[in-house]
Amino acid sequence: MSSTLSHADVARLLTEPSASTRAELAGKLGTELDSPKLAAHELELAQDIVRILSKDIETDVRVALAQSVRSARHLPRDVALRMAEDVEAVSLPILGHSLVLTDDDLVAIVQRASVPKQTAIAARPTVSAPLSDALVTHGAEEAVAALMGNAGARVSEPALSRAIERFSESDAVKEAMVRRSILPAAVAERLVALVSRRLQDHLVRHHKLPASAAADLVMRGRERSVIRLSAGSDDADLREMVAQMHHTGRLTPSLLVRAICTGDLGFFEAGMAELTGIKVENVQVLLHDAGPNGLVALYRRSGMPPELFNCVRAAVDVVNETGFDGEAHELERYRARVITRVLTQAEDFDPGDVDYLVDKLGDALNLAA
Repeated sequence: MSSTLSHADVARLLTEPSASTRAELAGKLGTELDSPKLAAHELELAQDIVRILSKDIETDVRVALAQSVRSARHLPRDVALRMAEDVEAVSLPILGHSLVLTDDDLVAIVQRASVPKQTAIAARPTVSAPLSDALVTHGAEEAVAALMGNAGARVSEPALSRAIERFSESDAVKEAMVRRSILPAAVAERLVALVSRRLQDHLVRHHKLPASAAADLVMRGRERSVIRLSAGSDDADLREMVAQMHHTGRLTPSLLVRAICTGDLGFFEAGMAELTGIKVENVQVLLHDAGPNGLVALYRRSGMPPELFNCVRAAVDVVNETGFDGEAHELERYRARVITRVLTQAEDFDPGDVDYLVDKLGDALNLAA
């Protein structure tokens, strides 16, 4: 059977107007509409036939038409809009693929559409930022999860933040967001915090851990994750993430100690700048060029616990003495030097502080380079 529309097909439609004939004809129209061989008057005829079939009383005919013309470039926009408002078996192929529907059309549809229709729009091969914004604002959980899992969707940072706010309890949305290839650092840090809270609940319920022990494990996991996130961030994203963490009380002393002791100087410098209100450039001078007095003054102003100062000083001394050599495994060597330096100064710490630091620095060796 031919897949293109012929004059014989039109004649059959006129003389044998059965539902099966109309469905067969509808199935050929997509190829016909975009055929480069059509003259202008022939294209108009094909479009007129599409208009007629889009109003057919038989759902099977309209379904066949929708499947056929879903990607047709010459589908009349008025027909696409009519079919988008049809039953889902007809509308979903059009909403998921039609190129003649504009962003304005789709945004308007999203605001009143059913969940399957919203989801079809969210899964389109490409989704613009304005359309993503509308989906995040008006879409149901299933649609937003599909959007976040769509590699062809452009999603702005404000929209990502709004998705977290709307669906903070949705595993489907958060998992899809985590798996996106690119996430702003501030958004990624918020996701880390949410996942950590869920993990704490899970540990307490299923492993009978005391709440304090569960909280400590959660904090370690959160700190590891934040350090990994910061390593791939540019300066602007990193400072925004650090500022957000400070605002929400998550820029903890232990996190800053972990950062400096595992070689994430950028995070440590940004954190000290946030705590002290001093520009990052000046923090760098105080840490690296102003001698020991600069570090003392900076640390005192930061409000960090005095008992952790010697640990930070040891790490800064290692940086200033040796820096990074750019060779393989330099982070592992740096971490080993920091641990050695801290342990040789153990007499300067209370026993409880030593245990704490050994635990923190020992954990650091398990971080992936």
